[in-house]
Order: sequence, then structure tokens, then C-alpha cells
Amino acid sequence: MKIIKLLLLLFVIQTQAQQGGMWIPSLLKGMNEIEMKNLGMKISAEDIYSVNKSSLKDAVPQFDGGCTAEVISDKGLILTNHHCGFDNIQSHSTVENDYLTNGFWAYKMEEELPNKDLYVTFIIRIEDVTTKVLEGTSNLSSEAEKQKKIQENISFLNKTLPKEPWQENSIRTFYDGNQYLLFVIENFKDVRLVGAPPSSIGKFGSDTDNWVWPRHTGDFSLFRIYADKNNRPAEYSKDNVPYKPKYFFPISINGIKENDFTMVLGYPGRTQEYLPAIAVDQIVNTLNPAKIEVRDAALKVQDGFMRKDNAIKIQYASKYAGVANYWKKWIGETKGLKKSNAVAVKQKFEANFQDKVNKAGKQAEYGNILNDFQKNYTEIKDFALARDLFTEVALRNSELLQNGYRLYQLEQLLKTKGEQAFTDRKNNLSNGIVDFYKDYNAMVDKSVFEQLIAIYAKRLPSQFLPNELKNLNAAQLTNDIYSTTKLTKLEDFRSLLEGDSKTVIEKINADKGFQILKAMADAHNKNVAPKYEELNLKNIATQRTYMKAILELSPKSARIFPDANSTLRVTYGKVKGYKPNDAVIYEPITYLDGIMEKYIPGDYEFDVPKKLIDLYNAKNYGAYATQGKMPVAFIATNHTTGGNSGSPALDANGNLIGLNFDRVWEGTMSDIYYSPDICRNIMVDIRYVLFIVDKYAGAENLIKEMKIVTDGKKK
Repeated sequence: MKIIKLLLLLFVIQTQAQQGGMWIPSLLKGMNEIEMKNLGMKISAEDIYSVNKSSLKDAVPQFDGGCTAEVISDKGLILTNHHCGFDNIQSHSTVENDYLTNGFWAYKMEEELPNKDLYVTFIIRIEDVTTKVLEGTSNLSSEAEKQKKIQENISFLNKTLPKEPWQENSIRTFYDGNQYLLFVIENFKDVRLVGAPPSSIGKFGSDTDNWVWPRHTGDFSLFRIYADKNNRPAEYSKDNVPYKPKYFFPISINGIKENDFTMVLGYPGRTQEYLPAIAVDQIVNTLNPAKIEVRDAALKVQDGFMRKDNAIKIQYASKYAGVANYWKKWIGETKGLKKSNAVAVKQKFEANFQDKVNKAGKQAEYGNILNDFQKNYTEIKDFALARDLFTEVALRNSELLQNGYRLYQLEQLLKTKGEQAFTDRKNNLSNGIVDFYKDYNAMVDKSVFEQLIAIYAKRLPSQFLPNELKNLNAAQLTNDIYSTTKLTKLEDFRSLLEGDSKTVIEKINADKGFQILKAMADAHNKNVAPKYEELNLKNIATQRTYMKAILELSPKSARIFPDANSTLRVTYGKVKGYKPNDAVIYEPITYLDGIMEKYIPGDYEFDVPKKLIDLYNAKNYGAYATQGKMPVAFIATNHTTGGNSGSPALDANGNLIGLNFDRVWEGTMSDIYYSPDICRNIMVDIRYVLFIVDKYAGAENLIKEMKIVTDGKKK
């Protein structure tokens, strides 16, 4: 019996150890491939990444620099999240022709809508160039000099390493500067909107359900990639033709069940899995609370206006969603880090690390790392808080201050680069600011400003507060600024930019809106930024050495994956429910029944289109139902983060079974500390996507393009 219990324990430990991590697709052979097959995968590492034949990675482009998409037909049709395509859907929407509210479907290719500046990026191949990037850095003692030399090497290699004329080179750092990989890429710049459900489907639950499970959001949209006659990247042209992909995903409607293998490919943005305990403590108790407070105030103001005015709702829908996304994420992240005792786990890891250093006789190289972290993070704390507050208030959430900062940068450019650079930037700013004012409302912005400037004055460490914000009367300052400033109207803003440099500088410095931004920016740039950069460089250097030591002192079997950096990664796990709190157990799959349970007629977040209700009442689900129910979403233990939005969720045979769009709230801590107990990614079930395209939209033209399989096997 003891032997059986021991074997069971070893099995549980092994199973948990096989989940988590964001792995480089070109390096899966070996440990990762074995783990994946043990979890149930039926394809090979070569099927996922190959330079000699088409493979899964050829169907997974990065979408618009910040999301992921998947190719699902031989005519360049791609699938991504509704929230990833939201800006483009919004750009085509008007009050009279509201695609956000009503959805959009192209029933012919001629009806597909081009999108300014939208692009997708394919990975052609990946190569290790670490030695070349680090050449000439070993004898440099200054961290600033090392970073400068590394950037010079990267710039040279990007220009000189072999590629086709239509391709680009991009070198990225891994393991905190201990490895560098070259990505040869192709950017396709003609990407057209094909289909999007109404927001009542694509954003069902909106901000209330964001980062939450159970989830019932049909978070998808469809686009098409166009290429020139040679199937190469090209700017938009009516002569372009649908892109012919190297590979596209078969779609399985066989369904999923708990403990099924799943795999996600995509471009996760940023993780910090190897931060020291003191850094995590600072995030939990200092930085996150300040950022949450700022965004909470901004969101409450915007939400109040959006609920009363549909025009404002359209203007601010995308901005609101962007602000709310990480506001709620930081709340969940903080909760998860506390619940999992992440700081204590990190401290235990560090004690073990120090023991390894001592046993290996590496005290001279690595013995002071943890002490250096303690000293530097203690010193940087106030500067990091001030930096986050300036970013959140001046650069992200107050639109007047954002505009003021654009003018501030213009003034600085005149001082550093001279008249010609100033004139070029001034003209570009005057021409390019039109889109900003299209989605701007001065009443909303004024209310946001009053709230945020008060928080800034209260939260900012007093030694960094400019005189203009001491003894602040936020209401009076706000009224003084907004009654006279020229930063709130397009024609007034452009009038500030008329004339020669001397005239422009005089005019902008006379504007009260610019004056308050300049006071904040000058104080930040003088008292915060230089010291923060100095201390941050020390932390970067220490982190690099720490990562080097971890790699060196860990056994070969250790699962040490590089932090996410917006490059293509593979993560894998199993469909799995979880237990977020005492006496609460979440099942892994949701159904259309749950949408009807949440339905609130006319509600901003939980309204449901009549046609969807009719389909539900008639149980008209076509081939996409399971046991008379329509699946909507599911969760699994795949390790994902921002940037994985829109990522393909694949079954054991590499068939598309869903697309990633979120994480559970309690598990958003996975950017810093992944735990298979509570970290879950959320995916919309591909059967719900097909049901909406087919039965709701009647877009049979799109269904006919896809390769749909029913036995679960790869075709």
C-alpha cells in the first residue's frame, strides 16, 4: 500500500510539473515534446515548428502587434478576438451604421472592409544569435555601455543577416539578456474586416464579466489577409488577392471534455516569473494599489457618461475597454498573489538558491545577488511609484494631459533637434490629431481630470510634487483650465501650431492646460526619471546575473522557460475546472443556457439579440450542439497572458477547438507566479463561433471556406 501511495504521489507531482511555461516553438524537441505526449498530444514537435515544411506556426500570425490570430482557410481567412478587432470595427461604425451594436458580415469578398494601418506578422524562421549580439560586451564595466553596445550589435545584425527583400529581421532577448534569438518575419499590411458579431455577443458581460469565470462571451471577429500577385506582403490595393497560406487549421467540432489535452500558440506580451520576493511585495502593496485607484476613478466617470449617451458610448467604448482591462487584471493579480502566498514562495526559492550558490562555491559570482536586490528595490520604491502615477495620470487616462504631453515633446524636440525636426513634427501632429478628436468629449475628460489630478497630488511622494499641485483645490484648478484651454477642440489645438517655432512655443506656454502638464513633466523628468533609470539599470543587470545563475545551478530537468516578450510561444495543459474559494467549484465548460440566465433586456452589458433568443428557444443549433446544448466557452491550464488574445486553442491532433481570450480573475497572477491549482485560460469554443457565423449571421460563404472535421483527427 505504501508503494502504491508513493507512486500515486509521484504521478500527481509529475502531472502538475508538466503544466505551465511559455516555450519557444523551435526548441520543443526533447523535454517539452515528451511532456506534451504524456499529457495526450498525438502530433510531433516537427508538426508544430519546421523550417523545411509547412507547420502549425505558419498559421499563427501576430495580429496588429498586440494580439494573435489563426488562419482558417486557404484564402487567408483569419480568426481573432472581437476585442482585438474592436478598434477596426469601431472605425467603420457610425450612429447611423453601427457595426458595434449590430455586427458586420461580408457575404462576398467585395464587401470586405479595408483597415488603415492594420497588419499581421508571420514568423518564417527562428535562429540563435546570442554570440553575435554579445560580441564586444564582456570587457565593458558600465551597464549603460553594455546596453548601448548590445543595441548597436542588434541594429547591425538586423540590417545584415540574410533575408528576402520582402522580409524583416527582428532580434529579441530571452532569459533577461542571457540569450538572443533572430526572428525572420513577414508583415502583411492589407487586412480586411470580414465579420464581427454584435457587441451583445462579442462583448457579452463586458467589463463586469471581464477576467471572470463562468464566462459566456462570443469573443471573436473575422478578417482576411490580402497579398500581391506573388503572394507576398503588399500595401492595400484593389488589385491584391486573398493570401494563400502555407498552412491553415482544420476545425474540429468533435467537442472537448475535462482532462483533454489542449495547446495554445500565440504571442504572449510580458511576464516576470523570476522577479525576487521584494519586487513582488512592492507590486502587491505599493504599485498595483496606486494604478488601480487611478483607473477606478477614470472608469467610473466614463461609465456614467456612456450609459446616458449613445454617441459618447461609441466614442469611448474602445478606450474604456482598454482602461478597464488592466484595472481589473491588477485587482485579480493582487488577490491571487496574496492567496497563493507568492512572496513567501519566492522567499523559499531564494533561500534554496542561496544554498545552491554556497554549495557550488559560487559566492564570488552570485553571493551578493539577493542583497543587491534588497538594496536596489528599497531605494527605487518611491521613484517607481512616482513613475507609475505619472504614466497613469498624464500619459494614459487624462486626455487633456495626453495632448499637453504631445506639445511638451514638440517643445523638447526644438531644443534637442532644431527647427527642421520641430517643423516636421508640428505638421505631422496637426494632421494626425484628427482621429483623436473624433473620439473625444470635453465634458467626460474634464470630469476625469478633476478626479485624477486630486489622486496624483495625494498619492505622489511629496518630494516629487510640483509647486503647482501643492495645497490643491482640484475643482478650482479644473474649472480654470477647461474654461480657457485650447487643448479640448481640434480647431483650437491646430491654432496653437500655426506660425514659426517662436510663435508656437509662446502660444502653447500661455495655455493653462499645457502649463499644468509642463509642471508635472518637468518635475518628473528632473526628480524622478533619471534616478529611476539609474536604479532600474542596476536591477536589470542584477536580474540578468540572477537568471544566469538560475540556469547554471539548476539541473537539466528543471523547467526554466523564458519570460514572455511578444514572440511566438507554445503553452500546453488540460481542460480543467478549479476551486477558487472555499465551498466553490467551477466546472470547465459553459453553455448558451448561461447567457439566458444572465440576460437583462436593454442592459449595457447583458442584453441579448432577439435572433439569438429565437435560436435558443428553437434549439436550432445545427451540427454544433452537444447533447442538445450549445457550448460557449471552456477553461484549461494553459499558461497565457496579454498578447495571447485570439490565440488558437488546439486539440491533441492540432485541430482548432477554440480561441483564447482571457484568464480567470484569481489566476491573473500567472504573469508573476503560475500555479496549476488556480491559473486558467479562458477560450471561446469554436462550435459557438461556427454557430454564430452559420445560424445567427447566415454567412454560409465563410463556413464553406473552412475545413471542418467531426472525428477529431487531423486532416
